[in-house]
Amino acid sequence: SPVPLFFQIIVDDDDSKVWSLYDAGPRSIRCPLILLPPVSGTADVFFQQILALTGWGYRVIALQYPVYWDHLEFCDGFRKLLDHLQLDKVHLFGASLGGFLAQKFAEYTHKSPRVQSLILCNSFSDTSIFNQTWTANSFWLMPAFMLKKIVLGNFASGPLDPEMADGIDFMVDRLESLGQSELASRLTLNCQNSYVEPHKIRDIPVTIMDVFDQSALSTEAKEEMYKLYPNARRAHLKTGGNFPYLCRSAEVNLYIQIHLLQFHGTRYAAIDPSMVSAEELEVQKISLHASNEQEEQ
Repeated sequence: SPVPLFFQIIVDDDDSKVWSLYDAGPRSIRCPLILLPPVSGTADVFFQQILALTGWGYRVIALQYPVYWDHLEFCDGFRKLLDHLQLDKVHLFGASLGGFLAQKFAEYTHKSPRVQSLILCNSFSDTSIFNQTWTANSFWLMPAFMLKKIVLGNFASGPLDPEMADGIDFMVDRLESLGQSELASRLTLNCQNSYVEPHKIRDIPVTIMDVFDQSALSTEAKEEMYKLYPNARRAHLKTGGNFPYLCRSAEVNLYIQIHLLQFHGTRYAAIDPSMVSAEELEVQKISLHASNEQEEQ
């Protein structure tokens, strides 16, 4: 598969608003999977997805957002980015804040839809769950070290398996690479008062992916998502914490494949048709099932 290309693109009139992205896999695919990171994430937090999925023939684009201070501004910028990339329809995988923004974008474009499907990983539909809506307006004033402390407060503590510990180390490292305005703007998007209007995105196929161990999401937030999307497929991971795409990447990648399978053979396929092997997927499903049963014993 082609080597991932790293781009930086400005689509707004404001030169400081730079989208950074990795575009990997066959360029001939017109409906790729786009990955949207959480507050602390950069485009490269999805390197495990890029490596595996492009190896199987998918086109995958991992993004890093510019500094946007409200959801409408983000949605407008993201639409311009898709226009620039000449992508009419896309599948979105969003982690935490990324999942919320993915839903807001689907809602924003519901009259001329740009989102073919959604995979929402450890995500939420209403920002009020963080009880920070009153501080959302002051993040821009806070120094970077305070913002980092707020984000780190949501990272798991206590004993962790090696993969999860590595995943957290990697995210801490990425967090360190973000500047004050990047962090402040993302925390603002994460906490400013807003919720998803489900009737506008009811017809989009959704997979809800979440973990059963400790993550920043409350049980109420998860229940709310199930209520909002009663027909969604559910992809549950026993463990994986806040960053399952890093520390449980094989399972996450399999669930992504299972989600995208429904589009194979259509113009919304995210995979090169010559690479599709149903048998291979079937084998992987069986192996996932077997590994889950082993865990239960």
